[in-house]
Amino acid sequence: MQIKLYNLRKNQKHLTQKELAAMLGISTKSYRDKELGHQQFTQDEMFKISDIFNAKLEDIFLPRKYQTGTKNK
Repeated sequence: MQIKLYNLRKNQKHLTQKELAAMLGISTKSYRDKELGHQQFTQDEMFKISDIFNAKLEDIFLPRKYQTGTKNK
């Protein structure tokens, strides 16, 4: 889960998943899956999110829990 993103969305901007999904031009389900970590945000979506929250990409999306190739299967 993108805990930092969740906190920004709920506590800073008081946005619903539906509202933020609309800002990104994606479905609410797609946004929910991305916030939960089931799908990855595209680079364009990450840049747009950083603009919406006036925050650096790395402050929202890093560090990731798993880096490519480090998650045990």
